[in-house]
Amino acid sequence: MLAETICSAVSAAGLGIAAVTAYRRRFMAAARITAYALVPVGLVMTGVVEWLTGIVFNPTVWIGFGLLGLAWLILATTRAVERRSLGGAAKPAKKAKAGPSPEAVAPAASKPSLGTPAAAPAPADDFSDIEAILKKHGI
Repeated sequence: MLAETICSAVSAAGLGIAAVTAYRRRFMAAARITAYALVPVGLVMTGVVEWLTGIVFNPTVWIGFGLLGLAWLILATTRAVERRSLGGAAKPAKKAKAGPSPEAVAPAASKPSLGTPAAAPAPADDFSDIEAILKKHGI
């Protein structure tokens, strides 16, 4: 009963605001406010408000929501544990590099022959082609 009274009061206030808005000659805004103001009364008349208050104030419903949450938590936890346990066993072992093994190299070999690539010198920044394009366009 209280929820229906509150919805009726909200609708009446909205209709009052719509009337003031229409008096100021803002008819589109007044029509929109009127539409929003009629929603709470429509919800009361269809019984949606009574249904919602029955759900909100019923402890059995909240226990049911708690059980649904617990079931979801258990399912999520078991899936995470299953993925973690399957993830380690399903991965194939990594293969060794195809490069020469350290045993195959002579003890007195130099560093480049051990299979580590020498650092290539960095190419000089050559922007001559870009400069030519910019000069061609007068930039």
